[in-house]
Amino acid sequence: MAYFTVKGGKKLHGSIAVSSGKNGTIAILCASLMVRGGFVVLKDVDRVTEVLRLLQLFEGIGVIHKWLNNTTLHVEIPQRLNIENIDKKLCASMRISLLFLGALAKFEKQYKIYKTGGCHLGKRSVAPHLFALEKYGVSATSHDSYYEVKNRPLKAAHVVMYESGDTTTENAIMGAVLAKGVTTIKMASANYMVQDLCHFLVAAGAKISGIGTTTLTITGVTNLHSVEEYCVTPDPIDAMAFISLAITTNSSLTITGCPIEFLELELEKLRVMGQKFTLKNKRKAKNNKTNLVDIKITPSKLTASADKIYGRPFPGLNLDNLPFFIPIATKAKGKTLIHDWAFENRALYGLEFQKLGAKTMLLDIHRLLVEGPTTLVGNELICVPAIRPSMALLVAVIAAKGESTLRNIYPIERAYINLVPRLQAIGVDIQRIED
Repeated sequence: MAYFTVKGGKKLHGSIAVSSGKNGTIAILCASLMVRGGFVVLKDVDRVTEVLRLLQLFEGIGVIHKWLNNTTLHVEIPQRLNIENIDKKLCASMRISLLFLGALAKFEKQYKIYKTGGCHLGKRSVAPHLFALEKYGVSATSHDSYYEVKNRPLKAAHVVMYESGDTTTENAIMGAVLAKGVTTIKMASANYMVQDLCHFLVAAGAKISGIGTTTLTITGVTNLHSVEEYCVTPDPIDAMAFISLAITTNSSLTITGCPIEFLELELEKLRVMGQKFTLKNKRKAKNNKTNLVDIKITPSKLTASADKIYGRPFPGLNLDNLPFFIPIATKAKGKTLIHDWAFENRALYGLEFQKLGAKTMLLDIHRLLVEGPTTLVGNELICVPAIRPSMALLVAVIAAKGESTLRNIYPIERAYINLVPRLQAIGVDIQRIED
């Protein structure tokens, strides 16, 4: 099993570009299953493990894909999928296969979807997905290892989201796009991957208004058409990882291509804590929808936030960005309270930073207290079974003086592409070693 070795505690320099969003790519790929008898060409697709595994799942049900270059993907969707041939084990290992519920609602009268895994972040119920989809005519019966899904002819509905989750909203959107009539979805997530999905669906012929708000109006269409080109939006979570890295290593670093609308509150929290940064080169992303900037981080003396730092649905501080405040808090004078209310287990992962010398205290399963400033010192660590907390650990390892080993790096590689050369280019002394 691969691992990282790091000689940390060094100042970093230069610039690093933000990669495209894994979560947006996954949602768009699942939505491509609705383009029956057509094709989709996606640009700026990172070949992260999660994407490659989804494409492998697609192969089993008859979807053909080929890479036109390193980041351009051509996906050809047959008129009929062989959903009965779905790889049970692979499906069960990927929580994102739940997006099949919305994507297949129009086309498959009855099929099985296997109960799923993914990041270990506590109890995450499937019920909110079904509360929305059942209003269109989708039903699912739970069995020991799978759900038996039955779809009636889709009809539009008034949907109030039981919870404003990203994948639940994506399922509700996909179910509505081909449903007869006009659907209203209230209390929808407006997060970056949801907006990316909506822009893609509009490019395929969907009629969606209210994109970027919590109320969506969707007029059903008969079918979706091929998409000759769609560029996936850069990932704000990728951007936040490198913002955290620059701050924790006390470096002057520029992060280019940051989707600013999804980072504004994070930056405001940092500004109040004393962090200096500048925004420059404002422009549109390749999809001509998302606003991008370059963010230059300047070494600063931080003071702990007087208020707790917590995540909430967009336009709040992104829940996936919360772990990156842990290494930042180790450099801030005082005590920072990080409240991870959404997941039962994730605050527990904050204790792993103690192995590097961080002063972290678990108040309960949702609240972590971080005292700083502290000098982080290298050690041997094991990644936790979740993507963003594992990446936050790597940030701390890079900032820690001396040599460190970070093992079980699979969670990181699920979402981050070409990470070692990207980090080496800004001065990180890191190696990836196959055990």
